[in-house]
Amino acid sequence: MLMKEATARLSESELAHLGNGEVAYIRKIRSDEVSRCFPEAPDIDPNVDLWALFGADGTPILLTDNRSSTFYKAAEDELKTVSLH
Repeated sequence: MLMKEATARLSESELAHLGNGEVAYIRKIRSDEVSRCFPEAPDIDPNVDLWALFGADGTPILLTDNRSSTFYKAAEDELKTVSLH
C-alpha cells in the first residue's frame, strides 16, 4: 500500500505570521546589535551580557542584562519561549 505524503503549503505572509502572539524567542545579543533591534535603547557597555526577547516574527519585545527577565516577560505575555543560539 502506497502512502502519499501530505505537503502543507504556506504563503510567505502566512509563514511570517506563524506563531505570532503565541511564540517568542530568546537569544543573547551583542551590544553592537542593540541599536538595530532596539533603536530607543541608550548606548550600552560592550562588556555587558545582554538578552533579548523577540516575537515569532522578529519584533523586539524586551532587552535586558538578566536572562531570567526574558522568561518572566514571556510568561507575563503568555508566550511560549524557544532559545536561539
